[in-house]
Amino acid sequence: FAVLAASCSTSTTKPSSTTQQPTGGRSAPTLKPGNYQFSIAIGTAERSYLVHVPDSFSKSTPRPLVVSLHAAGSNAAQQESYTQLDASADRRGFIAMYPNGTPFAAGNTTQLAWDAGSCCGLPATNHVDDVAFILGAIDDLARRTPIDQRRVYVAGYSNGAMMAYAMAAEASGRVAAVASVAGTVTVPAVRPSRPVPVIEFHSLDDPVVRWGGIPGLFPPVAAGIAEWVSEDHCAPVPHTAASLTGAAGSPDAGLSATAITYSRCEAGARVVLWRLTGSGHVWPGRTAVPNLFGGAPLGRPTTLVDANETIWRFFSAYELPK
Repeated sequence: FAVLAASCSTSTTKPSSTTQQPTGGRSAPTLKPGNYQFSIAIGTAERSYLVHVPDSFSKSTPRPLVVSLHAAGSNAAQQESYTQLDASADRRGFIAMYPNGTPFAAGNTTQLAWDAGSCCGLPATNHVDDVAFILGAIDDLARRTPIDQRRVYVAGYSNGAMMAYAMAAEASGRVAAVASVAGTVTVPAVRPSRPVPVIEFHSLDDPVVRWGGIPGLFPPVAAGIAEWVSEDHCAPVPHTAASLTGAAGSPDAGLSATAITYSRCEAGARVVLWRLTGSGHVWPGRTAVPNLFGGAPLGRPTTLVDANETIWRFFSAYELPK
């Protein structure tokens, strides 16, 4: 992906549940708390993203930004609804952004995907420059409301998680840390310009992005973790915490979640793997299972670990160097 943030041109506000006029005078524009939809031009293409500004927003304080990327076969609105990240944004005071990918297949405008290297669909085949789009969306939002540019984070689900890894690999000067939920590394090479803290949530029983990988499509999850441990110059032996297990008779019965942490990395980074068992291709903490590609079987949900809160605790420990 060539990073072409300069190709982002003027933006157009789409109708949304909340509208806001730019602030006049010399003060910077500030979005009021609420939900928004914006469009930007990347080259000749119009791209869009959703934004949630938290209830606790203060116009005098630039806020952290969490960019949340949907799965293949999904879209920004579904990602916002499925992850329920807006509630965490309201509690923790960060802005949540949900960009839209481009059609996974020709003619389908609701089942979208990302070019994260070897996956997925038409975006990968056509080499869509999604790194440029996401950076352009961040810049566009920063023109609309104060953002702490040293605390910009990217989290993603499935193909969106693969895209989060692509952002870490190719835009590490703009992204403080990334989180992958049910994803893996699919870019040809991981060569960040600085150590990037990463956290992954993945089930050994994921039926979609399989733990052992799928030849020709994506590599094993452990191989991607090993790449980041190497690039971040972490100590090779991790700390494995005691496993969390579901109580008998509960919805989590038979499930487990284990945090494996690689520390002593360069510049204070960490690489964390939440290794799950029994659950499927899901966002931990959510009791629902999303509808991808018309109801593909995704496996059991798990609430043993809350991905939203765990990701934010991880993110909030990091910011870009001055």
